[in-house]
This record gives sequence, structure tokens and C-alpha cells, in this order.
Amino acid sequence: MKNAPPAREAKPRLRVYPYWWPPSLVLRQAGSALAIGILTRWRRMPQWFFRYGFKCLPGAAGSHGMGCIGFPDHPVWEMTTVCNLKCIHCHTAGGEPGAAELTTDQGKRMLDGLSRVKNFRMMAFTGGEPLMRPDLFELLAYARALGFANTIATNATLINDNAARRLRDHGVVIAAVSLDGFTAQTHDMVRGLAGSFDAAVKGMRALGRAGILLHVNITAMEYNVDQLNELVNLVGDLDTGILLIYQLVPVGRGRAIQDAVLSREANERLANFMARAQRRTNAIMEPVAGPQYWPLLLKRVHIANGLPLYLAEKIFHGCSAGRGFVYIKPDGEVWPCPFIEMSCGNVRERPFAEIWSESPVLEQLRRRETLLKGQCGSCLYRRLCGGCRGRALAMTGDLMAEDPCCFIHD
Repeated sequence: MKNAPPAREAKPRLRVYPYWWPPSLVLRQAGSALAIGILTRWRRMPQWFFRYGFKCLPGAAGSHGMGCIGFPDHPVWEMTTVCNLKCIHCHTAGGEPGAAELTTDQGKRMLDGLSRVKNFRMMAFTGGEPLMRPDLFELLAYARALGFANTIATNATLINDNAARRLRDHGVVIAAVSLDGFTAQTHDMVRGLAGSFDAAVKGMRALGRAGILLHVNITAMEYNVDQLNELVNLVGDLDTGILLIYQLVPVGRGRAIQDAVLSREANERLANFMARAQRRTNAIMEPVAGPQYWPLLLKRVHIANGLPLYLAEKIFHGCSAGRGFVYIKPDGEVWPCPFIEMSCGNVRERPFAEIWSESPVLEQLRRRETLLKGQCGSCLYRRLCGGCRGRALAMTGDLMAEDPCCFIHD
């Protein structure tokens, strides 16, 4: 007699992708999550490890701890500027197709070059909207064949159950989706399209049904900062494993809304809010363009020097621009991060490995502790934090200037 089919679970078990890197690398990332849990008194840390850890930690691909804009080390490819939305803060100014975007073959050659960097095991695809690019699935399959764990950043408005399953079958293990308001009114205003909030939520639920780990991005700005508490609750309802809280950096279309950039005082309030919210949320939280979060956590438990600070510097890496994190533009230009609009070279003209090892801009960022100016240069936490180099460049014109929104010295 045939066995009866098992009852369907309300929340499907996440698929475990057959990663090839050693368990020791996964354990190293687990140590970072454990440190966050201890420093914030994260009540739901055991549940997070059980529910999300087996997907999130391998998805981090053996990275060197936690840093601003996610895990170092990993590359991000902005595949296209084409997008069905026109967000008011978009650093890519997405919408229309850009000039001279990499072709499919050029993209594959770039992926070949990235795969030769030993520490790059996770490959992130972003835009614009990656699903607007016709060869997305071909490139995902190619990256997977090279041994990458694929992640994708999408607005989720174009994702249904069929698209979500297709992404899963092409090696996507984590999907990052942006939410910029607790209410549809705020989110749709920021995203520039009525109905985008409801469509994004439907897309996120489809990703969950497909077994892809959901990673939510929130950009904190004056338009939504008073909704963050409700937004974090919504993130929990959506079964989210990772939550990145961005700060608005005035680049791209964000230059037109500089009044929405958080002040120094608001930056401090946001960091304290994250530390409080981590205690009760289901997702692990990380800052983007807010590396002051890491020293804030240490100050809350009175760690200021000695061995504890040294160990923290091995786990938390503050600004990761050019130090494990790298950003490739649609035309092949290599930037240290999406907020540092400085070319380190072009993969059309030079192999990526040469750019990665020889770029003067990247070398400058890797030696930042000896080059930082102002209060960042004299700060006890300059290795742990380093300030947001993108914000420093955007607001002062100097890559090594002190972060204008740093509150640590106050």
C-alpha cells in the first residue's frame, strides 16, 4: 500500500544547497552571528540558527565575519540599469538601459575572473532589476557551475511562484528584497509606482514558498525612519532570515533628496534602535553605510581596548569597500562599493584579478587605518569601523575624510 502524502507545512523547510567549501568556513561565520547574539542579548538567536542558519551561514560562503553592506568577501554585479521602478533614492538611477552593458559572453568572462579570487564564493546579482535582463538565468547557471552560491537583489514585483522556483533551480539561495515603508503609501512613494508594495509582498511570499531564504533591505531616511519599528515587525511576519538596514547616501538619484539623509543624531538613534530591535527580531540585522553600529555594540558592554577589542576586529569589519567587497557596474567598471563612484578599472580592458590586486583606489582603502583624516584617523575604532567611505566622499569630496555622520566621538 502506498504511503499517504505528508501534510503540507505552513512554512516550507528551506532547501540546503550542496556547498563545496569546508565546514570550518561555515563555523567561522557562525561565530560572527553568535557574537551579535551575545552583544545584543538576542533572545531568538537559537531559533534563528535552527530555522535560518543552515541556509544563511553557507550562503555567506565562508566570509570573514560581518561588515557594512553584508558579508566580506563577495562581489556584486549590477547587471543592468533597466528597471520597472524608479526609486527616488536609487544609487544606480535605474530605469532606462545604460550604454554598453556587458554582453552575455563578456559577463561569463567576468565571472571566470571573479572565480579565480580564492575568497569569492558568493556571487550577488543586482540592478536595476535583474529579472529585466533576458540572459539572467543563463548567467546564474554559469555562475553556479563555477562553484558560486548565487544571491539576487530584486524588487520582487515581477516574481511569482514559477519565477521563484526557476531562481531556486538556477542556484539562487538568498534573495534580497527592498522594503522602504511599513505602509503601501510610503513604499510606493519611494519606489515610484502605485501597487509596488503589494506586488513586492506577493513576490516575497513566493520566494519563501520556493525555499529561498528571504533577505530584506530597508533604506532608512527621513521619509520612513518613524516607521522602522512597524517595518521590523512586518519583516518578521514575512519569515525573513537577514535584515540589512541601509542609510541613504546621496549618490545617484539620492543627490536630489539630500534633505532625507539622516543627521548625526538620527544616525545614533538608528544604531541604538537596531541594537534594541535585534533583541526581539527573528532576523539577523546588519548595517549598511552605518559602520558605527559595531563600536556602538562594544561601547554598550564597555569594551574599549585590549584583547576583546582585538577579537572584535577579527569578526566585525566596518566599511568593507574594497576590502572583500567589490561592485561591478553594467559597463564593466569596477567600483569599491555602490556608493564610492570611483573606477578601479574595467573588466573589458583588464582581467579582474589584475584590477583586484593592483588598483591604487583599492590599495588606499585596504590601508585606510593609516590614511584616515580627522576624528576617523584618531579613533580607537578605526579598524573596527573606519566610517562610511561612500558618505565621506559624497559629502566632502575626500575618500579619506572623517565620516560627517559619525556619533561615536560624541
